Parts: sequence; C-alpha cells; structure tokens
Amino acid sequence: MSRSNVEEVAAVVLAAAKAAGADAADTVVVESDGLEVGVRLGEPEKLRRARERRVGLRVLVGTSTAIVSTADLSRAAIEEVAREACALARVTAPDEHAGLPDPSDLATALPDLELYDSAAESLEPADGFALATRAERAALDADPTITNSEGAEFSGGGGQVAYGSSAGFLGAYRSSFFSLSVVPVATRDGEMQRDSWYTAGRRLGGLDEPEAVGLEAARRTVRRLGARQIPTSSYPIVFDPPTASSLVRHLASAISGPALYRRTSFLADRLGELVMSALVTIVDDPLRVAGPASRPFDGEGIASRTQTIVERGVLQSYLLDTYSGRRLGRPTTGHATRSVGDAPSVAPTNLHLAAGSETPEAIVASVDRGLYVTELIGFGVNLVTGDYSRGAVGLHIERGELTHAVHEVTIAGNLRDVLIGIDRVGNDLDARRATSAPTLRVQGLTVAGS
Repeated sequence: MSRSNVEEVAAVVLAAAKAAGADAADTVVVESDGLEVGVRLGEPEKLRRARERRVGLRVLVGTSTAIVSTADLSRAAIEEVAREACALARVTAPDEHAGLPDPSDLATALPDLELYDSAAESLEPADGFALATRAERAALDADPTITNSEGAEFSGGGGQVAYGSSAGFLGAYRSSFFSLSVVPVATRDGEMQRDSWYTAGRRLGGLDEPEAVGLEAARRTVRRLGARQIPTSSYPIVFDPPTASSLVRHLASAISGPALYRRTSFLADRLGELVMSALVTIVDDPLRVAGPASRPFDGEGIASRTQTIVERGVLQSYLLDTYSGRRLGRPTTGHATRSVGDAPSVAPTNLHLAAGSETPEAIVASVDRGLYVTELIGFGVNLVTGDYSRGAVGLHIERGELTHAVHEVTIAGNLRDVLIGIDRVGNDLDARRATSAPTLRVQGLTVAGS
C-alpha cells in the first residue's frame, strides 16, 4: 500500500463518518511490516514476522465521543464501523473539552525527515539471524568469564501512517526502525552476573557493528562481577547516560497534561519557575532528521516544532495535547500521540538534556566517595509527591576512581531535590535514544546498603 493509498483510505473513513451522522471525526490508518528474530548460544530461538493494516476512527456527536477500530479495510466494513461509532457516541456522556484541534494549528507542510530506509522492504530472517549471531559470538569470545548468554535479538521493519480529520487535515509519512541487542552472562567463583547493550536507529546501515555491540555488552557484564553492597549513607550519585535519561522521563511524566489537570503531579503550577538545576536545558525536537521519535505532525495533525521545555532550570513548557490543553486553559503543544483504537494521549518526541562541558571521567574524578549508577530497578517513583526510591546497580567511587561493583542497594530522595541537585553535566550525550541525557552528578542522595 503506497502513501497515497493510506491517505485514500483515511479520506474514505472520514466520508463514512460524516455520512453516518458524525459532527466531527478523525482517523488513523496504519500499515506495518516487522521482523523479530532471536538466537541463544548460536541457535535460532525466536522468529516472528507480522504484517498489519488497521484503521482507527474517533467520532464526535455534539461533544460526545466514541472510538472504534478495524483490520478490515473494505468499504463495507468501514461504513459499518462508522455507523457503530456514531451509535456509541450518541449514548456516551458529553464532555465539553472534547473535540478536534483548532484548524489554524494544523500542519500545512510536511518536511521530509528521512525516517524511512527501503532496506526494510527486503529484510529476511536470515539477515537478522546473522546479525544477532555475530553480536552474541563477539560477546562470548570477549572474556573467559562470559560463559553463557540470555541471547541476542534483532528486530526491524517499516510502515506508514496516515492521519486525517474533518477539521481539514490529511497527511501521511513512512518510517522504519531497526535494533540489535545482546545479553551475555558472566560467571566467576560461583557468582553470575548479566548485563546488556544495544544499537538502534532508523537506518539499517546506521547500526553499530554487531561485534561492537557484543564487546560492549561483555564489558558491562564483566565489570559487574564481585558486586557487593556499600554502607548506608548520603553520597553523590553519578548517573551514566542510560540511567540519567530516566530522570528526563520522570520530568516528562510530571509535566504531561493528564497528570497536570488531574492534579497528580508535584510540578503542577510550576510553569516559569526553577524546577531543575540552572545547568540543565531540555529540548524536545520532533524535527530531528532520522530521529527515533521524529514526525512531521503529531497524533492530531498539529505541525511539529522544536521546543525548549526547560531552559537553565526554568520550566518553559508543559507537554499537552488538545484535550489536556483545554482542561488547563492552554493551547496544545503538539505532543499528542495516537495508536489505532485509542484516544490521543501525551508523550514527548526526541527529548534530550543538552550536553555540558565536562567529560564523564572528570565527573567521576570529582567524587571522593559515591556511587556510579549503571542500572535502576523497580518503579519507586511517586509523581504526586516526588518521592523517589529505586534499586540500583553500579560501581563504587572512591577517591575519584571507579572501584568494585555494587548491587543490592537502594537510592532514595525526592525528585524535587534530585532535579535541583544536578551539579555536573557531562559532554557525552548520545542522541540516538528518543529520551536521552549525558552523564549527570547529583549531590546528597541516600543510599541504603549494608
């Protein structure tokens, strides 16, 4: 199905909704083709190929809403689900905030963000198995302590999405995505440890070499051997880039529209105030070329635009879709996301904490005694109060150097203090992740250990 075809289906769906009595409607048409393979100890363990075509329809009768979906794209099926949607809407409670966005906010031009790699069209299982096998083999050969593996996986595919609304928007774009990961297991003196590494991106040729992925996974795994607790105390905490990005995700959740209008966020009513360290600037950029979460328009047809969310610690913008914006008396920020069969929700795109000037080595060297965190465990984050408590794995820092591995400890504090307490920002931002941050140091978190 070509891009013109998915747009044609979207137009048919909107016409059917209008004929069935909808006062307003919007639709999402998705086509995808994906491959997932897995190997373990050199043997194929998983193979999954999925092709999907689906339509989602949201109709409004007055201010009452109903949402339906179907995998049958025939005209008769589309007309039937449109009638069902309108019938459901007529018996649904009205909501004064429901409705489509203002037509003046809709995208009028769709930039080419280079989101699609035609390699997705010729991807075969043998290709995926070969890449996964190379990555796992490199990990197993990297060190004699690597004695086992939880496996290596490759996934890839592509598709297209069309969005149309009776407000006057109809657009579509294609995208692809590929990833490769491996999870080796190390053994020494009866102790077993595991860790992982991966590479991902829009282009198959842009992935790291499988051998590089395997070697990094092995390095991270081996360094976890000999892990033990450290004494309970208050320490400076250095978050490596993958764990530092979790702080950015917590911020995004706390400033999303639903959390704000439900009054379930510790950052409610903080727009324009200092909520993070003055060293921190956070930008959301849906227009990054080949970015993992880039898109020319959001889930309601709003034009994508780059926005500064936090500037030198000051909260500059919430993350809103049309509905949550109306609940808060604010315009949408273009952060609606949409899946087939669901109402729009709120999510960032390529959200990154801007890199600083210090190397990761210099940040570690600045700590006399502390913890370098490489993995966080559990979901002990209360966005209502900001209370923060998570299991942690990492490396002990003593006199500015990484020493032994650490496990079975908990780091705790309050996100208000954590975000304000960032006092060093690394220069090692890896923007290939949708939500990313460089190495960060935070002062004064409690570590519960031995």
